[in-house]
Amino acid sequence: MSMTITEKILARAAGKRQVQPEENIWVSTDILLTHDVCGPGTIGVFQREFGREAKVWDPDKVVIIPDHYIFTQDEKARRNIDILREFVAEQGLAHYYDVGTPAYKGVCHVALAQEGYVRPGTVIFGTDSHTCTHGALGAFASGIGNTDAGFIMGTGKLLVKVPQTMRFRLTGEKPAYVMGKDIILRIIGDIGTDGATYRAMEFGGEAVARLSAEERMTICNMAVEAGAKNGIVEPDETTLDYLRGRAHKSIELVRGDADARVESEAHYDVATFEPCVAEPHSPGNYAPAWQRTHIKLDRAYIGSCTGGKLTDFAAAARILNGRSVSIDTYLVPATQQVSDALATEQIDGKALADIFREAGCRAPAPPSCAACLGGPVDTFGRTHGQEVVISTTNRNFIGRMGSKEAPIYLASPLTVAASAVTGHITDPRDFMT
Repeated sequence: MSMTITEKILARAAGKRQVQPEENIWVSTDILLTHDVCGPGTIGVFQREFGREAKVWDPDKVVIIPDHYIFTQDEKARRNIDILREFVAEQGLAHYYDVGTPAYKGVCHVALAQEGYVRPGTVIFGTDSHTCTHGALGAFASGIGNTDAGFIMGTGKLLVKVPQTMRFRLTGEKPAYVMGKDIILRIIGDIGTDGATYRAMEFGGEAVARLSAEERMTICNMAVEAGAKNGIVEPDETTLDYLRGRAHKSIELVRGDADARVESEAHYDVATFEPCVAEPHSPGNYAPAWQRTHIKLDRAYIGSCTGGKLTDFAAAARILNGRSVSIDTYLVPATQQVSDALATEQIDGKALADIFREAGCRAPAPPSCAACLGGPVDTFGRTHGQEVVISTTNRNFIGRMGSKEAPIYLASPLTVAASAVTGHITDPRDFMT
């Protein structure tokens, strides 16, 4: 029986020769990821169900990366970190990246990949909906709740319904002004925020094959914004190039069968794609950027797991090089590795950090999720009042970045940078030759 890549990965994790969509199976977990927001709740479930003195099923497979509410004086947020530290010490867990120490990394979804935990063919569960990011490297990766995570912490297994697969074939030559964010916003705009509910969104085709690993991460990250169980790209040489020097264990490529049955297949020519935005208050509110130039802005924000990678900052710098921003422009590198690279990565012989400084951007914040999830009132970049924001983040729900009155427009780093220069939503083609 032919199977998709998602089905093959789940079959292997279940110890079965084959599985079918809608089948309920017990799968073994390769990595359980959690952070400061959901980690304490997961620990509470684990200790309640398995006992206060219980040990996690495999300490080498639990990765804890605080990243959400960390650079704050908020007592409850700081208590969450204390809970993580206490649990890590009790359990003797090695894969903990504590804030305020040299081990600290930054946003969990980017850090998990950078640190080599993500490998093709593996199963990754995380207490964060954007865990689906890691499908970009050929893994089955999905967000789960604290209860499921607590159960995995004790057993290493989870009961999963095999999702149907929706296949998206992207062909054509991608224009330089189109990024991964434009691609996924277009797809979500077409199918809606519930168009892939509990489905595997499989992205392939020659256009995907030419994308960098980080651009693939942006696309898979936002699969959940269409309701998907997971997003995935079949591994290839680009995947291997990214993993070289990173992966801790052996790599085995898992690929689906070309004749595997899928629920649906959609075809797109990316040569026809345009820079776009998602209007408030949904990632599904697609609009071409050039049709929204009348929208005046108060703030631009470049950061998060969809907009804080080195690829994202390099794209923004191409627009900002030799120009000045006209509105407050916040920069939040996703990880310490990205933050360090801003000082060394260059465009036209000039470091990215210098380009941003000369353009008048605010000094980059310490790596974290920062205002992407709002956070306590002292969170860097948190919105206040009716500020109109254009952001590289992945959600624009009411109150998502702090203020319930702040309208948030989602866009690519290119579009955010161009808009930061003009002070209104701007198509980056206006600045690209």
